[in-house]
Amino acid sequence: MAAYDLTPRVAPNLDRHLVFPMLEFLQERQLYPDEEILKAKIELLSQTNMVDYAMDIHKSLYHTEDVPQDMVERRAEVVARLKSLEEAAAPLVTFLQNPSAFQELRADRSYNLQMLNDRYQIGPDQIEALYQYAKFQFECGNYSGAADYLYQYRALCTNSERSLSALWGKLAAEILMQNWDIALEELNRLKEIVDSKNFSSPLNQVQSRIWLMNWSLFIFFNNENGRTQIIDLFNQDKYLNAIQTSAPHLLRYLATAFIVNKRRRPQFKDFIRVVQQEQHSFKDPITEFLACVYVNYDFDGAQKKMRECEEVILNDPFLGKRVEEGNFSTVPLRDEFLENARLFIFETYCRIHRRIDMGVLAEKLNLNYEDAERWIVNLIRTSKLEAKIDSKLGTVVIEPNNPNVYEQLIDHTKALSGRTHKLVTQVLEHTQAQPAR
Repeated sequence: MAAYDLTPRVAPNLDRHLVFPMLEFLQERQLYPDEEILKAKIELLSQTNMVDYAMDIHKSLYHTEDVPQDMVERRAEVVARLKSLEEAAAPLVTFLQNPSAFQELRADRSYNLQMLNDRYQIGPDQIEALYQYAKFQFECGNYSGAADYLYQYRALCTNSERSLSALWGKLAAEILMQNWDIALEELNRLKEIVDSKNFSSPLNQVQSRIWLMNWSLFIFFNNENGRTQIIDLFNQDKYLNAIQTSAPHLLRYLATAFIVNKRRRPQFKDFIRVVQQEQHSFKDPITEFLACVYVNYDFDGAQKKMRECEEVILNDPFLGKRVEEGNFSTVPLRDEFLENARLFIFETYCRIHRRIDMGVLAEKLNLNYEDAERWIVNLIRTSKLEAKIDSKLGTVVIEPNNPNVYEQLIDHTKALSGRTHKLVTQVLEHTQAQPAR
């Protein structure tokens, strides 16, 4: 299933440190030869300050206790540089670690800078040193220290570009520490800046949105409400346009969120149109499954794709999260996906048939006859499905379900309201942008 691995597409849009958890997952799943993964790790580490980690991997890869001389020299350089930066940032770090002194800071940034300069002889050079020290700590793999220093730096920074860079760094650090709630807050802050900032080129803004969406995958698939939040973000016009033009691989994750999230069905129809538009430019079992069910009505194809989807989920670093339960490990998203995928097939099949053979339906749902019958009985009990099972003939009889005119009117009105809101928002953004020019 390496053919469906999206790591080569996602990794270029991540900080190199964020690629390590993905490589760890791929190594655990044995999707690639172990030697290939270890070489990829060493190549990534060569661009960081995590020299000790690189040495350990080198020993493991080449089965030796010796390490190259350039690694030894690189380690000495890192230690010396770290000590130099620590000394340069020491006055400000000491101040920030002093509770009574720290309380002197106010919300007014100009006051803080003047106060630090007058009372503690801490000026722009020391504030810049704090940024460099925090960045170096991050490159060394000390994400906790880097997150703290970057947060404090942003409270004192007057350079908007440098402050934005610090926010990206703090987001990466929180993700790597798996502080998902804090990471979500930083993600929302970053989104506000990306959406409101005047970029030198529209392409730069599109690229920032693509980075934001790729980074957000770590958060959304580890957050309780992430499957709703990923739809809220990715399905916005500006972000969906960025996906379609430059990052179609993200359609896999948006499609998965729609499939496992029943509450988002009003937006689902619009997304199917996107899948239909992009089915020739991006092929993935999960999007192809939706095309089979809702575009081509190919239920045999949907059945085959459902098996491929299961493998894709199990081998995807974001979708294949495992949960240990006693002596067993499960992939909750896989189970939810398959359950809802069967429901999608069943609902669509029922809309175009009045009487369905149980054997045929069991085959379409990838279930044996008894499991299919039990599944349909539970579905009839727990949903509004107007159907009954004819045990003698072994068929499911679908009762006619005439659409309620009032409900249709309400649905169309809701859609109209949403489109009107988007139009008003775009007009206001355009109006606000004109004076800035």
